Amino acid sequence: MNEVPISLLYTGLVILLLVSAFFSSSETGMLSLNRYRLKHREKEGHGSAKKVLKLLNKPDRLISIILIGNNLVNVAAAQIVTLIAAQQWPEHDIAVIAGGLLLTLALLIFSEVTPKTLAQMYPERIAFPASYVLSPLSIILFPFYWLISHVVSLIFWLLRINRSSEQNDALSHEELKTLVNESGHKLSEERQNMLLGILDLENVRVNDIMIPRPEVVGIDLDDDIETITQQIKSTKYTRLPVYKDDLNKVLGILHIRDAAEFLWADKPSKVMLTRKSSDPYFVPENTSLYNQLFNFQQEKINTGLVVDEYGDVQGMITLADILEEIVGEFTTDELGDTKEIHPQQDGSLVIDGTATIRDINKALDWTLPTDTAKTINGLILEKLEDIPDANVSLKIQDYTLEILQIKDNQVIAVRARTL
Repeated sequence: MNEVPISLLYTGLVILLLVSAFFSSSETGMLSLNRYRLKHREKEGHGSAKKVLKLLNKPDRLISIILIGNNLVNVAAAQIVTLIAAQQWPEHDIAVIAGGLLLTLALLIFSEVTPKTLAQMYPERIAFPASYVLSPLSIILFPFYWLISHVVSLIFWLLRINRSSEQNDALSHEELKTLVNESGHKLSEERQNMLLGILDLENVRVNDIMIPRPEVVGIDLDDDIETITQQIKSTKYTRLPVYKDDLNKVLGILHIRDAAEFLWADKPSKVMLTRKSSDPYFVPENTSLYNQLFNFQQEKINTGLVVDEYGDVQGMITLADILEEIVGEFTTDELGDTKEIHPQQDGSLVIDGTATIRDINKALDWTLPTDTAKTINGLILEKLEDIPDANVSLKIQDYTLEILQIKDNQVIAVRARTL
């Protein structure tokens, strides 16, 4: 039997090592691809992306084809090393063992670690060209895949393992938030906050951001004409609820532009205001901001009165309030200019009792609990389970709250510090 030229054996070995490296890098590159970027490129008409997605749609078949090819190549490389050792050192049996060890080292370095590391770093550069080789290979090696797949299925059946090929790439709500947070320099901080604001709309309720009832500014028809006129002229709001004696007896919502007839009439009457007012729109207090945003859109309105389970008005919500949850405040007040939070020289903060816990957490990056109480006054009363006296201090999580002022059974001002 004629011996194969040693140079041809070495050449064949190098080629097999390169082919093995191709299969190894293809596997890592394919599995390291960003599925969402890949689908985006497919929609843009990227040919390689389409091929790769077609392969990834059957991951078990893709992995099987790569492993079949890789193992065939590695076995062939081992046979060539045996031939080289037998031809060059026929009298030394140890040469075959040494050749096997050297081949293992070469496979690890040149066909496994190096190509897989590169594929991990540049998955698209590896996977896209590889798809043009793996696609025809998946057809050529299909009989081997079919046989192996059925054997594996039989093993799983014997082991009572449910083999499901169903794959779900959908992200949960929290996973989407993590994806946005981990986007890094890909998205600016403003855009990250905007996306997170949209994702949080489902978790935030109307009563979390509403204007509380004591702060709702409206027109009381029991007031005299002069008082109402002065109120309309001096108001900074564009929409005012019109009610009689009590906010629960609301008659409508008046847009300030529709008050012109009343202001310029020789003999203004309160009927002019009620005639120009639109019907009040009521919002259950536990409605999510996500649903309320679409409710406003569907009803073609942007102001609603928030009511509790008994139908009593608890506050007011506007479209602008919801949009601010997404894009942030429309004003750019610094912390020192915030109406309800007042920094002190000693490092403490004096906070109004009506300040909402959600606003405090956002402004100070705190984590006060928001499960039940909505304002700092409500939180303190909930924790103490009593109407406290001034100068009482309490600890909530990592914060100390000292009550500075009590009025009408409500906490008016609190001094807050972090521990």
